[in-house]
Amino acid sequence: MKFTKLSLAAAGIALVSLFSFRSLFNGTVKGTVSPPDAAVRAWIVSATDTLKVPIDKGTFTIQDVKPGVYKVIIEAKPPYKNAAKDGITVADGQPSDVGEIKLSQ
Repeated sequence: MKFTKLSLAAAGIALVSLFSFRSLFNGTVKGTVSPPDAAVRAWIVSATDTLKVPIDKGTFTIQDVKPGVYKVIIEAKPPYKNAAKDGITVADGQPSDVGEIKLSQ
């Protein structure tokens, strides 16, 4: 009886530990926007996930992104137009750099 309780407790701790480190395997998406003061937010969109972050001084980093293929959308301030970049692949634990996204007026 005592052994069974100890085994269940150990299994529970192992299960909780496994899920607590789950985010270590997700990736990041980063990039820059030109001109630096022309954008508000960066979005990444897939069939099952959407994340957004504010753009600070022309740069953005979106963390804890699940592996998959995404579209990056830059939400611009007027008079600039929104911009998008398709086919951004995020792999387990790897950063994905989308490079510089230039906004047009």
